Amino acid sequence: MIARVLGAGRPLVALHGFGVDHRIMLPLVGAAQDLPWRLVFLDLPWAEAAAGTSTATSAGEVADGVLAEIDDHLGDEPFAVIGNSFGGMIARHVAHERRDRVLGVATLAGVVQPAHADRAVPERTVLQTDPSVLEAAGDAREAFEEVSVIQDAAAFAAFEQYVLPGLRGSDAAMMERIAADYALEAVPEERHPAPFTAPALHLFGRQDDVVGYEDGLALRDHYPRGSFVVLDAAGHNVHLEQPEVTTALVRDWLARIDR
Repeated sequence: MIARVLGAGRPLVALHGFGVDHRIMLPLVGAAQDLPWRLVFLDLPWAEAAAGTSTATSAGEVADGVLAEIDDHLGDEPFAVIGNSFGGMIARHVAHERRDRVLGVATLAGVVQPAHADRAVPERTVLQTDPSVLEAAGDAREAFEEVSVIQDAAAFAAFEQYVLPGLRGSDAAMMERIAADYALEAVPEERHPAPFTAPALHLFGRQDDVVGYEDGLALRDHYPRGSFVVLDAAGHNVHLEQPEVTTALVRDWLARIDR
C-alpha cells in the first residue's frame, strides 16, 4: 500500500479517497515541504499501483489493511494522519484505533455519513465556468464537471494532474465490492467516545454536494483541539479548488502539533 515517501521528520500518513489514488494528496507536499515532516502516501486497494495486493471486500477490511500497513511501516513511531473523502473516514478510524501514538488527525471533505441517501448535502451548485476550458477537456470533461464547483483553467489543471490518473487507473470491480459494504463496523467517535484531544483539522467545501459539511460539524464536541472550517467556493475537491487556504490550514494544524 505504501506508494511514496517524501520529506524527512515525523511521519504524516496521507490517505486518498474512493476511486482515485495517492496522487490526489500530492498537493500536501507544498504545505509540509519546509517542515520537519515526512509524507507517507498510501494507495488503497482499487488504485492501479495496488492491483493484486488486497482482497478487501468492505470499508472495514480496507481500514484493517491500512492499520496493518501503518504498523508494519512505522512500528511504534508516533505519526499524524490526514485523509480525503473516503480516506477521511479511514483517517478518523486510524486516529482512534492508534490514539496512543497519533499526534493529530485531519480530514479534507471527509466522509462522515457512509450512506449517500442519509447525507446532509447542499444542492449542486457551480459558481464559475469557463466554456473554453470545458471544450478543451475532451474525454475528461464529464468527470471534471461532475464534481467541480470552480470550472476554470487552474481547477482543470489540478484535476488533470492529481485526480484524472487515479480515476482512469482504478479497479472498477474492486470498487463495486467495497461500495456494497461502504460503512465501518462502528463510527470511530462512538466506538471510542472519549474526546480526541490531539490537534485536529476538519475542512469542508461549502458547495460540496458529495459529502456536505453538516454531518462533519456535528462531530465538533468530540475534538476539543479541532479546527472545523467550511470554505466557500469549494466542492468535494476543496483542497484543489482552494489550495492556498488549504495549505495555510494544514500548516497551522502541523504547527499546533509541533507546539
